Amino acid sequence: MTANINTLKSEAESTTPSFWIRLLRDPSGRLGLILVVVFSVTSLMGLFEITPYPVLEQHRIDRLTAPNEIYALGTDQFGRDVLSRVMRGGANSLQVAVISVAVSATLGTIIGIISGYMGGNIDTLLMRIMDILFAFPSLLLALLIVTIVGASLSSTITAITIVYTPIFARVARGPVLALKNSEFVTAARCLGATDFRIVLFHIVPNMRTVLIVQITLALSWALITEAGLSFLGLGTQPPDPSWGLMLSENRGLAEIAPWLIVAPGIAIMLTVLGFNLLGDGLRDVLDPYLKSS
Repeated sequence: MTANINTLKSEAESTTPSFWIRLLRDPSGRLGLILVVVFSVTSLMGLFEITPYPVLEQHRIDRLTAPNEIYALGTDQFGRDVLSRVMRGGANSLQVAVISVAVSATLGTIIGIISGYMGGNIDTLLMRIMDILFAFPSLLLALLIVTIVGASLSSTITAITIVYTPIFARVARGPVLALKNSEFVTAARCLGATDFRIVLFHIVPNMRTVLIVQITLALSWALITEAGLSFLGLGTQPPDPSWGLMLSENRGLAEIAPWLIVAPGIAIMLTVLGFNLLGDGLRDVLDPYLKSS
């Protein structure tokens, strides 16, 4: 009997498409994954300075040159290659987004788990603090934090981390409230499992789908916030490039050199679109109800 059950399980697992195959079959997931991979690869190339030209190198003779076979995206007012600066700007944006979202997801998830699992006064206190932070518009709160701390890459990361921690706390608290009184958690508690073991092995694995999708969406929000801060001069500081900073520096040249704002603008649009589509695809693939249908 056991052998038959194991045989049936192995046959079911062999006929179930893998995670990546299901993701690639999903139109949103496929397109989002392609855009995110392209963005990540070009950003990593910019981070390690694998660019057509040095990012800060000036070609004074070729200032404000339109895109051609030598400069794929043209040059700016100082003769710097726009493609190289877009790649390096993507690296700065990726660094800010990944670090800030990783920290905010970790802190927010811990706060949400503690709040939802403990309940009572602890839940009330933590959620009221999160509500105070959540009441401020994200960009305005980030502006306030950067203004107090000072404009730099680290302060941008700190600001985005503080802004998005309440979101993850709220997202994590809901599943914990629904799961902590479920039958399998009650059974584990009756068997003598500690609260830490229950949370780590029974609750967290059942909320990973929500967290993965939220992280993907938060990466796109973090990119927009970083671009907005840099556009206002409170993010990445020159001469180091950033997509938002490139838009800010070149907006006055839009009529005579439109490629200077088109390139970073399209980069922001496609990257944010990619993360949003990938989040939709992950939600469809990881949703147990959709998988069973």
